[in-house]
Amino acid sequence: MALEVRYRKLEDLIPYARNARTHSDDQAAQIASSIREFGFTNPVLIDGSGGIIAGHGRVMAARKLKMTEVPVIELAHLTETQKQAYILADNKLALNAGWDEEMLGLELADLEEQGFDLDLTGFSLDEIADLQIEEPEGVIGPAGNLSDRFMIPPFTVLNAREGWWQSRKKAWLSIGIKSELGRGDSAGLGAPGGSLLPAMKQSNHVNGSSIVRVDGKGRPVDKSKYGKCLETGIGEKYGREEVTGTSIFDPVLCEIAYRWFSPVGGLIIDPFAGGSVRGIVASKLGRQYVGYELRPEQVEANRAQGEELCMDDEYPPAWILGDSQNIDKTCADINADMVFSCPPYADLEVYSDNECDLSTMKYEDFRSAYFSIIKKTCSLLKQDSFACFVVGEVRDKKGNYIDFVGDTVKAFREAGLSYYNEAILITCVGSLPIRAGKCFSTSRKLGKTHQNVLVFVKGNGKSAASRCGLVEVDELMFEGISLDES
Repeated sequence: MALEVRYRKLEDLIPYARNARTHSDDQAAQIASSIREFGFTNPVLIDGSGGIIAGHGRVMAARKLKMTEVPVIELAHLTETQKQAYILADNKLALNAGWDEEMLGLELADLEEQGFDLDLTGFSLDEIADLQIEEPEGVIGPAGNLSDRFMIPPFTVLNAREGWWQSRKKAWLSIGIKSELGRGDSAGLGAPGGSLLPAMKQSNHVNGSSIVRVDGKGRPVDKSKYGKCLETGIGEKYGREEVTGTSIFDPVLCEIAYRWFSPVGGLIIDPFAGGSVRGIVASKLGRQYVGYELRPEQVEANRAQGEELCMDDEYPPAWILGDSQNIDKTCADINADMVFSCPPYADLEVYSDNECDLSTMKYEDFRSAYFSIIKKTCSLLKQDSFACFVVGEVRDKKGNYIDFVGDTVKAFREAGLSYYNEAILITCVGSLPIRAGKCFSTSRKLGKTHQNVLVFVKGNGKSAASRCGLVEVDELMFEGISLDES
């Protein structure tokens, strides 16, 4: 019997009063999105009187789309008993099918890589995350949930407030990392919760026997202004972070970046080294590390930390004293497997009184030097390799963002790399709840509790991932150290 597709007005279709299959409003919305994307590919089945046999959800979706008619196939030949049975069978038989989870995962991954909206497939994010996928050997890793395989799910939001993250950070610090050493008097001023940035690195000018804090123009900074700025949050470059004790670069973020974007045994080059944490974490994870740093006291402190904690490691970290503008000459023999750094955020935090220090420059000069350093550093990076910079937006004197994040992306693109990933690192709020109300009331500025983790690739992304090899998650390195999340 040939079945013909015809169009009928929606108002002429009659739902089956005893339909046992339910359709939520959310599901109808999903079907509507599918129809909008693919078209009405599955006609509604009706009886000789316009009664709906199969397709109640599609009819609901059509109404949401304000359609006036839909394609139908008339099954007038069915008896009442057959019609009643078919309504159940049409729904149940489809549910009896299963999934090849490996094939499903590969199909979804291909769609995502091509930029397709996976919501249109009907799978929720939780369902996709729970897939147990066995991927090609030697490319990604063994089956397991995302946290087991990659430390955390490889999504674009990284939450440093979670209990396991803070616990793992404490475990890292418990091995003896003291990245704050080498900052002089400024080490007493920390970021909220000891989060991402080494906060308020004003240079320390010796005036007689006392140390005087100065800003980027060499002017003494009145400590009373710290409280004022913290209270108002008006964007002055000193006092940006909370005074809660010494902060260091987050070792957990560092660990994740190394495990995800560099091979074991690979060499990591860092043009803005700052404290010791990035070098120590690299050493403990079996990576070579070369950090460039302008301030001699910081290099001296870092080297002392490296000798104390890493001399028995296969690859102890190395720090070079000098101006990163010369990194392409000083490190000309280096073929790096990853570039990783957290640069100075313009003149937000002044690190020294050295005229070569980018943080002392006006933004136009800073930007020029910054672009140059990134280009020179990336010239030392192997083809098919990743670069990762951790940055945050900065306000100008008028309180407007200068687009430092955007300039970082431009700098890497001009260096010949492609913009590959961006993640948002959610940092601890510290005293922000106290400050944010007044700040927002007076200026409508939002309290900033995140940083941007920007990832770039030199060459081909898939080849770079293959060079990185398996993502290893090693809990034995903290054996005997409590990782209690409380």
